[in-house]
Amino acid sequence: MTQTPSALYESSLKSLSLIQRGKVRDIYEVDAQHLLIVTTDRLSAFDVILPDPIPGKGAVLTAVSCFWFHRLANIIPNHLADMPLEQAVPDADDRAQVAGRAVVVKRLQPLPVEAIARGYLIGSGWKDYQQTGSVCGISLPEGLRQADRLPEPIYTPSTKAAVGDHDENVSFEQTVDLLGQDRAEQVREVTLTLYREAAAYALERGIMIADTKFEFGLDANGALVLIDEALTPDSSRFWPADQYQPGMSPPSFDKQFVRDYLETLDWDKTPPGPRLPEAILQKTAQKYQEAQRRLLGN
Repeated sequence: MTQTPSALYESSLKSLSLIQRGKVRDIYEVDAQHLLIVTTDRLSAFDVILPDPIPGKGAVLTAVSCFWFHRLANIIPNHLADMPLEQAVPDADDRAQVAGRAVVVKRLQPLPVEAIARGYLIGSGWKDYQQTGSVCGISLPEGLRQADRLPEPIYTPSTKAAVGDHDENVSFEQTVDLLGQDRAEQVREVTLTLYREAAAYALERGIMIADTKFEFGLDANGALVLIDEALTPDSSRFWPADQYQPGMSPPSFDKQFVRDYLETLDWDKTPPGPRLPEAILQKTAQKYQEAQRRLLGN
C-alpha cells in the first residue's frame, strides 16, 4: 500500500485512541463528548477497500462536507463541534498528519439507516426499474430511460453494513420498524429537503446531483442531527450538466469513474481489491478536485 506525502492511506495518531477504521474514515476519541474524524484517501468500490489511495481525496471530501454542513444548517443541525483542531489534537506531529482532512465532531447516537435520495434513474435504481418498473418498491411511470430525471425525487433507504459487507435496500416500512413512525417520516422529509436544496444549488454551478446518501444521529435530547459526510463525490453521483444525455450513463465527477474501470477487469468484487493504474488514480483525483472547484469556487 503506497503512501506518499500527497496521499494518506491510513492515519496513525499517537496522542488519541483509535475507535474505528471505516471504509474511508478513521475515528478517534477526543473526550466523552467529542470525536475526531479523519478522512483518508482510501477508496471503497463495491464495498471493497481498494489498495491504492486517491491523492488529496480526503481533503476534498472534508472541504466539500464542511461547505454543505454550513450551507444546509438552516434545514438541520450537523455534528460539527466548536472545538478547534489545536485543542482536540495538541500533538503538533499528529496534527500535521491530518491537517485539512480532520474535523472535530459531537459524539452522537447514529441511526441504523442510510438515507438515500434519488433524482435520476441510474445505478441500482435503473437495474431495479428494468426488472420491476419500480425502484425499491416505489412505482414509476413506464418508458423511462437510463439517467432520466424522475418526476419527483424519491427516498430509498438502506441498512448500514459493516465494513466489507454490502448495504441492503429496505422499504420505508422497514425503517418504521427500526426508527418508529415519526422518526422515519422525519428522516425521509429531511433527506428529500436536503437533496432538493443541494441539487438546485449544484445545478447553478454545472453539476447535476443524480443521487446522494445521508446519515443521521440523535443528540442527548433526541433531536435529529446530520452526521458523517454530506453531498461529497463519495456519497453522491455528480454529473457535468453540459454532458448530460438521457439514455446513457453520463460521465461523472465521482468514484463512478473507478467503478467503470473495475467493471472492465476480471474481478469478482470481493477482497482483495485490484491495484489501480497511476493514470486512473490521477484522473480520479482530478475529478474530485473539479467537483470541489465548481461547488466551492476554489
